[in-house]
Amino acid sequence: MRVMASEEGAAVALVRLAVAGVAAAAAAQAGPALTAQPAVRRRTPRLAGVGSAGHAALTFDDGPVPASTPAFLEALARHRLRATFFMLGEEVRRAPALAAEVAAAGHEVAVHGDDHRNLLRRDPLATLDGLRRARDTVAEATGTAPGWFRPPYGVLTGAALLAAARLHLRPVLWTAWGRDWRAEATPASILADLDAGRLDGGTLLLHDYAASGSWRATLAAVGPLADLLAARGLVAGPLGDHGLLQPATRSTRSSSWARRRGAR
Repeated sequence: MRVMASEEGAAVALVRLAVAGVAAAAAAQAGPALTAQPAVRRRTPRLAGVGSAGHAALTFDDGPVPASTPAFLEALARHRLRATFFMLGEEVRRAPALAAEVAAAGHEVAVHGDDHRNLLRRDPLATLDGLRRARDTVAEATGTAPGWFRPPYGVLTGAALLAAARLHLRPVLWTAWGRDWRAEATPASILADLDAGRLDGGTLLLHDYAASGSWRATLAAVGPLADLLAARGLVAGPLGDHGLLQPATRSTRSSSWARRRGAR
């Protein structure tokens, strides 16, 4: 009887250990996703994109899309603004020349993912493969290896953080967003939502495409946003000018890029 009790106790202990291991692995994978919540981002200023005082980093997600992105390039040029474009690999493959046009216009290119799926639904290998494919797609289309990464929906995972580090990409989220993906968004609501967040030293999130068609409201808000930032004494620009440390970007035509790809 004592032997049976001992064996049962050992079995229970093993089950508890296994459950604890699974719980720990799940926490490591899903825990970083909490940074999608505003209260958590405020406690992680570097990840949120808090940079130099007096500067506002202007960023756009979800392109490049021929129906909308060229209009943003025109508006930004008209107001003498430069920005960082977080691109989706699948969109770049559909319009590689447009991605190249974004970079040629003086804007910074970055990785938003290979598609717009929540990374919580991806296992570690799929996360790495998707991020690598997106990085290489953006680099090959634009001639510059991107240095920034923002996950779809702002949802990070443990696997995404490891993959980004391996691929020399720095994750960055946002301190203010225009909530411009909503069908009911207007230029006024976009400015109000941005102003509710941190502008001075902040990273501003907007979209150069939205399936709802609300990108038109974002486009109309570019000029008023430029005026608002100027009135606050803020200089708008890309993340590269924001005082954040990032992996050095390089031309994809360099031998160092070829060696890095060969060693991945």
